[in-house]
Amino acid sequence: MYRETRCTTCSNGSRSKQPLIHQSTLPVSHDANHFSRSQSDATANNTYFLRKRKYSVVKFGYHVAIPLARSTPEESSLHEACGGNTDGSSPGTSSSPGTPHVIALVGLPARGKTYISKKLSRYLNWIGINTRVFNLGEYRRKMVPQYVSHELFNPSNEDGIKLREQVCQDAAVDVVKWFQNEEGEVAVFDATNTTRKRRQYLYEFFVEKHGCNLFFVESVCDKEDIIENNIKEVKTTSPDYMACNEAEVLNDFKARIKHYQEQYETLDEALEPDISFLKIFNAGEKVLVHKHVGHIQSRIVYYLMNVHIKKRTIYLVRHGESEFNVQGRIGGDSDLSENGIEFARQLALFVNALQKPKMKVWTSWMARAIQTTKYINGVQERWKALNEIDSGACDGMTYAEIQEKFPEDFKERDWDKFSYRYHRGESYEDLIARLEPVIMELERQETVFVVAHQAVIRCLLGYYLETSEEELPWLDVPLHTVVKLEPVAYGCKVQHIRFPVGCVSTYRQKPETPGQLEGKYVENTPVVEALRHSPIKDIDSLMLKLEIREHTTIKPEDTAVKNGC
Repeated sequence: MYRETRCTTCSNGSRSKQPLIHQSTLPVSHDANHFSRSQSDATANNTYFLRKRKYSVVKFGYHVAIPLARSTPEESSLHEACGGNTDGSSPGTSSSPGTPHVIALVGLPARGKTYISKKLSRYLNWIGINTRVFNLGEYRRKMVPQYVSHELFNPSNEDGIKLREQVCQDAAVDVVKWFQNEEGEVAVFDATNTTRKRRQYLYEFFVEKHGCNLFFVESVCDKEDIIENNIKEVKTTSPDYMACNEAEVLNDFKARIKHYQEQYETLDEALEPDISFLKIFNAGEKVLVHKHVGHIQSRIVYYLMNVHIKKRTIYLVRHGESEFNVQGRIGGDSDLSENGIEFARQLALFVNALQKPKMKVWTSWMARAIQTTKYINGVQERWKALNEIDSGACDGMTYAEIQEKFPEDFKERDWDKFSYRYHRGESYEDLIARLEPVIMELERQETVFVVAHQAVIRCLLGYYLETSEEELPWLDVPLHTVVKLEPVAYGCKVQHIRFPVGCVSTYRQKPETPGQLEGKYVENTPVVEALRHSPIKDIDSLMLKLEIREHTTIKPEDTAVKNGC
């Protein structure tokens, strides 16, 4: 992932809008190859740092993005000579952005460790930190495909102990290889790690031997209803129990938990003073933090303090069709069209009938979003963070006008739509940073109905559905369609609810050739004819005409990581 480097003050200490690298030092051409060639001599001695340069043209020059800082070979030698950090401090306490982090889970089975791992990985990848989960249950199943019984985890079973130690060592080696070969930044080590001996091994291996930052996250839960629900919801679909009924699963898994309880040693700052950790009690009722270090660990602590495992529903919907939508123009702050107003009425029937007293309705500050919620009962909240992506100099223009006035920029945006920033505007990467407080607040809520805009909903869907940066800006988010999300243990249940109100389609597919514009955009004709339907006056009539598509998003690898080791 790339971070943009900009200065915040000029030489006399006043605020400056100039980029860190002055425009005069960079070529005028927008051609990426020309840019790379022109800079090759200047950066010949710094290629260790400036790999995979990216840039975007903005009003005041160029923004140059580079990978996160990484230590030079000389610094690495010094790191080892100091026994850890180059400032002589104890190993494992570096806050350098180039130091890789290992987040090691701790806790008994069925305490939500893999759930935490998946959520944490999803969040960190969404904000641009290259993160991967290493689940030791998956490693165990590769070594021993056929699970027999809970006796494998009996502390007196010597073969079981050797197996789990080998699994731990193999996964730890893979983590280091991933850091070294694939520019990994955060590895989530998903395992029980219930003994001080195991945690000491991880400390010696990751911190003292390889100079990583190590942070433990322990999930402590003594509420039987939460534990039993976790077992039923997750473990009954585990590969370990494919041929077992629910009663057999519960009996075997509870016996497995007892084996771990015999040797369980909780994290304790008095007995393990050198390690950094976070303890979460009963799914978020209480949180204890000890010696967290640096920006990444601070972000992790803040995120996990906001996460809960209660069932909740999130509704995402674009505003009703606007006048600019009909005209094929982007951005702006236009009013709703006649179709948009009819959609607002039908949406109010739908929302008011949900009968969820704690439900919150959020909208952006833009007129078309506020008008869409005009007929909805109850208190509403306005979020400026939910405003549409700022299209800067292109605001209010059609695609054809943008292509004509800014042909090179139009092509560059197709090449890398996620990172491209509009002149005097925003990129999708900027938008994600703006939406982070929204995600944090969504994690705290039970039911929220969000009325926003195409790019905003793409970013929110990207978080919940774990969409890649390449695919996120091209997601199809049609008008007059509600997306209902119900997060589950390892994925998300999704419903698309299409309302019976005609509208244009604003979706432009990724072209095969960057900068290419289809005829319908050149001529600026509506993709879908805006047909008016007969107004619907009651919820029963509306429900009969809604088109509902449902699916669950779970990545293929998730089906094999439902038990730790």
